[in-house]
Amino acid sequence: MAQTDIAAILKEVRRIQIVANRQVNDLLAGEYQSAFKGRGMVFDEVREYVPGDEIRAIDWNVTARMGHPYIKRYCEERELTVMMAVDISASGMFGSRRLSKIETAAQVAAVLMFSALKNNDKVGLVLFANGVRRFVPPRKGRSHVLRLIREMLATDPVREPTDIGAALEYLARVQRRRAVVFVLSDFLGEDCSRALAVANQRHDVVAVSIGDPREYEMPDVGFVTLEDAETGEILELDTRHEQVRALFAKQAAGRQERLTGLLRRSGIDRLDIRTDRPYGQSLMAFFKMRERRFR
Repeated sequence: MAQTDIAAILKEVRRIQIVANRQVNDLLAGEYQSAFKGRGMVFDEVREYVPGDEIRAIDWNVTARMGHPYIKRYCEERELTVMMAVDISASGMFGSRRLSKIETAAQVAAVLMFSALKNNDKVGLVLFANGVRRFVPPRKGRSHVLRLIREMLATDPVREPTDIGAALEYLARVQRRRAVVFVLSDFLGEDCSRALAVANQRHDVVAVSIGDPREYEMPDVGFVTLEDAETGEILELDTRHEQVRALFAKQAAGRQERLTGLLRRSGIDRLDIRTDRPYGQSLMAFFKMRERRFR
């Protein structure tokens, strides 16, 4: 990699760090912690029984030894392992706004990673397309998070079909303990419902769907030539015809309905991100939805 490329990546890492920290501090402080639960309950302390305490919590061994009732107290084990599974297939290069889908995914992943960092959680990374291209095991610390952001920015998109199932199967082998797994993708590949459902039995899987407005509606701009970034297939459309634009929108809506149904059947939460909308607001709404459900 050229020196100029490294300098540009480091500059972008610093910019994303500033943006992500601002989002976490201004919008998401406390929301992340409420939205994701720890692995279970761990012993906290033994204290004297007071009226109103749960009788089933009495520690009979300590009670017999001390001559009056004591109870065991437990607290939630807060430390989480968070994995970012980021789709780096070439369809992510598309973008009709300031950021492409893959650039948006990198920023959203950075915000999630800094949220995890603030909560003292471990964070790891899987970059995938048709298979896994890069795996960084989960660790704690700011320097580690910055390394993960560099890895995302330094990886070139891959011109091959997306295989989310292969990424999740790989993750099942390398990540044995339960984790929160964010899958960041446009979900334009093959049906991955079975792999998602299986992964969600072991982990807490969240589908972060990244979309661009031009994937949902085609404006009237005359003849356009569209190329599938992953297969190279060429399609020409005459967008002057209302029927063509309506068919395009109908097919796009159908894809979204199928994805929604697929995730619902798999029991997986969806965080919908659009390149034309502030992702901070989407993250906050998602966290609050999770918090309400836990309550």
